Amino acid sequence: MAIGERIHFFRIMRGMTQKYLGMLVGFPEKSADVRLAQYETGSRKPKADLTAALAQALDVVPQALDIPDIDSQIGLMHTLFTLEDIYGLTVSESDGEICLKVSKNKNKDAAELLKMLCAWKERADKLSAEEISREDYDQWRYNYPKFDTTQHWAKVSSKELSDTLAKAFKDKLKND
Repeated sequence: MAIGERIHFFRIMRGMTQKYLGMLVGFPEKSADVRLAQYETGSRKPKADLTAALAQALDVVPQALDIPDIDSQIGLMHTLFTLEDIYGLTVSESDGEICLKVSKNKNKDAAELLKMLCAWKERADKLSAEEISREDYDQWRYNYPKFDTTQHWAKVSSKELSDTLAKAFKDKLKND
């Protein structure tokens, strides 16, 4: 699904009109719907800053909008082949069904991907067991990793905070 289709998908899911979403991201009211329609139809592709603004307005992470082009089965297969190369994804059969597996021994990135897939399975299991609603599940998926509580994600502090901490530390050393 191309980025324009993803924008459309999330806009409809949120119950927004093109004009409303366009105005949320800063387009003039007069042309907001036309501008947004250009992105949804694929006649224009949003730059990174607009993608970020659209994601924020739609309450998703930018990666939920700007995903690989998997519109065709051939495109999807090549995406899977790339995952095989990078993460050691393998295809096998179990109980008459085709299964995809990640080899945690391939490399560090593969091991991290496996952890992420386990977190996804945990959420999907909770949805199946009706421990969470579909809305909660979708909120988790479309904002991943924001609401992932199974892993510890390090947040890098801002330059300003780093500078303030470094200055405070230097001042403390001077006083000691």
